[in-house]
Amino acid sequence: MFDIFIDTHFAGAHHLREYPGDCEKPHGHNWKVKVTVRATELDQYGMGIDFKVLKKIVKEVIDKLDHHDLNTLPYFQDRNPSSEHIARFIYDEVESRLLNDNHSLSTVTVLETDTQGLTYYGDKTSGGSLPV
Repeated sequence: MFDIFIDTHFAGAHHLREYPGDCEKPHGHNWKVKVTVRATELDQYGMGIDFKVLKKIVKEVIDKLDHHDLNTLPYFQDRNPSSEHIARFIYDEVESRLLNDNHSLSTVTVLETDTQGLTYYGDKTSGGSLPV
């Protein structure tokens, strides 16, 4: 088994509605993102997934977030654009674009700063969908 990953980033603004603190005010971050794909087999070239293919898929998703006020995006109309929800958004969008039986999306890690962040494993490990 192989875990293949790419690191990327995006800049954006957000605020957490009804949050009891400073994060309720509009502010920005330079989020760092790590996307990891797990491959069970290698292709004829000896790759689990071509980095070029993974980068293209992730860029399509990150471009939906980069330099936007996340609160104005349709996905975040009914949920706060917390790092947790951002990770889930990226995960769901990337997963829907991965079309191969030999690999699957493993994790998405989102860092708000160099010292704090989280990793999302998808709903499949929790035995069902998480509430939004």
